[in-house]
Amino acid sequence: MKTRTAPWSMGAGLLLAALGLTWVACRKSAENASDSVPARRTQYRCTMHPAYVFDKPGACPICGMKLVPFEPPGVAPVAGTPPSPQRKIAFYRSPMDPSVRSAAPAKDSMGMDFVPVYADDLAAGPSTVTGRAALTLPPEKRKLLGVRSEEVRQERIDRTIRTVGRVVADERRVHHVHTKFEGYVEHLYVDFTGKLVKQGEPLLSIFSPDLVATQQEYLLALRAQKQLAASDIGSVAQGGADLLEAARERFRLWDIRAEDIAELERTGKARRTLDLYAEAGGYVMQKNVVHGMRVMPSDTLFDIADLSHLWVLADIYESDLPAIRLGMAAEITVPYLPDKTWRGPVTYIAPTVEEKTRTVKVRIEVDNQADSLKPDMFADVFLRVDLGVGLIVPDSAVINAGDRALVFLDHPDGRLEPREVQLGAKLPSGFQVLRGLAAGDRVVTAANFLLDSESSLKAALSSMAPPSPSAPPPAGHRH
Repeated sequence: MKTRTAPWSMGAGLLLAALGLTWVACRKSAENASDSVPARRTQYRCTMHPAYVFDKPGACPICGMKLVPFEPPGVAPVAGTPPSPQRKIAFYRSPMDPSVRSAAPAKDSMGMDFVPVYADDLAAGPSTVTGRAALTLPPEKRKLLGVRSEEVRQERIDRTIRTVGRVVADERRVHHVHTKFEGYVEHLYVDFTGKLVKQGEPLLSIFSPDLVATQQEYLLALRAQKQLAASDIGSVAQGGADLLEAARERFRLWDIRAEDIAELERTGKARRTLDLYAEAGGYVMQKNVVHGMRVMPSDTLFDIADLSHLWVLADIYESDLPAIRLGMAAEITVPYLPDKTWRGPVTYIAPTVEEKTRTVKVRIEVDNQADSLKPDMFADVFLRVDLGVGLIVPDSAVINAGDRALVFLDHPDGRLEPREVQLGAKLPSGFQVLRGLAAGDRVVTAANFLLDSESSLKAALSSMAPPSPSAPPPAGHRH
């Protein structure tokens, strides 16, 4: 049986072929149209180096900052392509090593495009700071970086050094109670630590065989003196008086009071015990004696401290020590009495630094009204220092460059000049400036770290001489 081809299938094939040719023609026309009309697409650039534009997101090869997207008004230049002729290119450099340069566009060993260095970037402004160059930023770039500046002000500087201190007893008002003879405690009048005693108040009663024997010798000398005083021989009468005076002197060397000696002369009878009295008033800080205890002249029986006048030992750091001087006023407060303030002068500065805390002890003397302060209390100490009239720069304007402090001066013509400054005291509102600035200067207080990076890079680029034309191009040179 013979098969025949249907006429409609041949027509369908011709129709499909015509449609295919039409689609190809339309596509080529569209491609030609896209080549003739520049397409607007998202580009990426670094906020620190906006002159370098990329067509993909990523990090800046110069500073490592994240690239930000933006919509260019026309076709944006792609990284690695020659820039517009408005800016003159001095040379190209490696993005990883600025010392590797080329006179023409090239790639490094990692395949990264060399970065163009423009002649106007190399024209660094005058700068007195080594390793930094002056910058000139247009208003739109200043706004993009967020550059702000403030005026250096001159005012009276009143600095307050705040530290902590510990309350201690005045060492000159602490008394140690001893006996000058050996004996035994018969009775204690002061029988607990912390008791308040007055000057002349009895502390204890003591029995001493030596003291009893001395009393008897004194009575014998007293009777002999009375008998020999009527003698016609002058030397005999004088010998009796000298013997009595020697016995009385022994009592005085043992700190026996004149009242007790008079009582012995009046009664004519030796006492078995004698009382020991407080030579100064105050609180008993230590009690080292009990009833019936044998005591020796080397034993400390009581420690009595007068707490009406105290010391406050404050810790001062080495950096604050130059501001401390003898006689300066100090204020003392304690946490549990916030409305009460004690005032006193600085009377002593320790000659050594404590090894562990790196602080110096400073002594402040205060009167202890109503016994509100207690030894071993912690206190807040405020030392006010008048530094006179000086310049103050904001804290945010100072760049700590390791061995020096830098600021950026904002000149009226838009130039940003790095300036090395010498700082003084740290204040709540900033730093005291000793050298490098004048009243009325404006310093950058925002984005100064970005400016410092750009200034360092510009100074480094300006120190690089363009390569010799006869120098061979690096690997990956584009022909």
